[in-house]
Amino acid sequence: MIGLLPETLTIGGKEYEICPDFRIALLIFEAYDDPNLSPFDKAAVMLDSLFVDPEEIPSEHLQEACTVASWFLDGGKEESSEQTSHIQPKANQLFSWTQDEQMIFSAINKVAGCEIRSLEFLHWWTFLGYFSEIGEGLFTTVISIRQKQAQRKPLEKWEKQFYEKNKDLVDIRKKFSAEEQAERDFINKLLG
Repeated sequence: MIGLLPETLTIGGKEYEICPDFRIALLIFEAYDDPNLSPFDKAAVMLDSLFVDPEEIPSEHLQEACTVASWFLDGGKEESSEQTSHIQPKANQLFSWTQDEQMIFSAINKVAGCEIRSLEFLHWWTFLGYFSEIGEGLFTTVISIRQKQAQRKPLEKWEKQFYEKNKDLVDIRKKFSAEEQAERDFINKLLG
């Protein structure tokens, strides 16, 4: 039905209660952003966090559970493309839920007219609605510069100046697993 915010998801013809608060979705994205977690571990975090009673989902329906969980996290889009999926990081991703957290919350608070983190509950889809309505500001400036860089388009003079002063804000830092970081540290040590 139009306008309803889901609080259950159907798997194998049975309804399963979910925790639809935005904090749960962001917790899941944090797990998916963790290079130390395997794909299996990331899926386990998603199912264990999103479903109230994940142990009730039969093992033969776990793949379907992951599919419907991803559908929910992507805002109910029937077919999520790489460009619109919120759950999987992309090669040329324009934002990071974890790195850009403060900018995102600041922008969403402006749209919502309140500090959303102080709310007892906010449905993930409502959060996504606020997110999609973010207007001009720091976050959209950073996204615009990232987009131009990804498309190899020239930056305007003021954008170049902004970037030079705010590289740490604009550049998305790649996260390395503990093994990758140890290897990088070893190579850097060898190079002096």
